[in-house]
Amino acid sequence: MATYRRNQLSSQNYQRLKAEAKAPYRGLRKTIYVALAASGLIGAFVMITKLAAGGNLTEILPNLGLQVGIVLLMAWLFHQDS
Repeated sequence: MATYRRNQLSSQNYQRLKAEAKAPYRGLRKTIYVALAASGLIGAFVMITKLAAGGNLTEILPNLGLQVGIVLLMAWLFHQDS
């Protein structure tokens, strides 16, 4: 009976379902990685503009490092998930 049902599915749908069973919610995870990386890029841009405007270096550098770290982490997680 299982082979009968598998034959009813197109091969493209069957492959998509197999991939989803191996790695559930991959599309959702990748979307979250992209959204968080974009947030980190915006934060880094804000920190760079504060730094260019002459802000306090001791306050800005740790925050800039955090934002860059978030972007790098999300890029690494996106790459690992691919």
